[in-house]
Order: sequence, then C-alpha cells, then structure tokens
Amino acid sequence: MAIVKYSPFRDLRNLQEQMNRLLDLAWSREGGEELREGAWQPPVDIFEDENFVVIKAELPGIDQKDIEVRIEDNTLTLRGERKHEEEVRKENYHRIERYYGGFQRSFSLPHTIDQEKVKATCDKGVLTITLPKREETKPKQINVEVK
Repeated sequence: MAIVKYSPFRDLRNLQEQMNRLLDLAWSREGGEELREGAWQPPVDIFEDENFVVIKAELPGIDQKDIEVRIEDNTLTLRGERKHEEEVRKENYHRIERYYGGFQRSFSLPHTIDQEKVKATCDKGVLTITLPKREETKPKQINVEVK
C-alpha cells in the first residue's frame, strides 16, 4: 500500500472549480451579447420584422439624462445609472429590493443595420431603440410573368 500525502486544499480547489463551472453555465448569455461589470442589468426584449430590429429595455426610475446609447464597431451599448433617492435616509428603509448604481449592456449588431438612422425613445420607463435595416438587405418580391 502506497503512502499518499494528504492535502486538505485539494478538495477545496476541486469544489471551487466545480462551482465556477456551474456559475459559468448559469450566468452565460446569449450569443452576441456582452456582459460588463455592473451592479445590475436591465431586462431587454429584442425582436425584428422586415424593416427594423427593435430593442426595448426596462429602465424605470432612471432619468433620461442618465442613459447613454452608443454604437461603435457594430456594437450597441446601453449605459446608465439608477440613483438612490436622497430624500429618504437608508436607515428609514424597511426593505430595498430594487437595484441601484451603474449598468452597462452591449449587443452585437448585424451588418444589415443602417447605423445612421437609429432612433431611441423613452416612454413610461421603457427605452425603445429602433434600428432600421438597409434598403439593399430587405427582401424583394419578384413577380413571375406567366406566358
């Protein structure tokens, strides 16, 4: 029987590696989306039709001047900050469940987007970014003549 040196940290290291793999799976994002450091991430819906790609982000309680939308190298970046209300002291709160602080989300854009005509509007706490498609990339209907 061979003598094996006992290493208590080996089991802890293995456990840490397993937890890291588990968290990587749970926190993985969809392809094309980049997660940056931040306290929270606003939820988004992304959909498209034949003319536009639309991104809707929930940003309640955030002043429009605190929201930045930028396109650089075919990447759309949403950045902003939800500030804590100064009129109520933290000691007076019974519960704080909403996230405060800065956020950043980035999305890879397809090459079919006309970046010069992108529009962003904010209504009732929902930021809507409309990304029009280029004319040359839209599907064209070709009529077939019957003889």
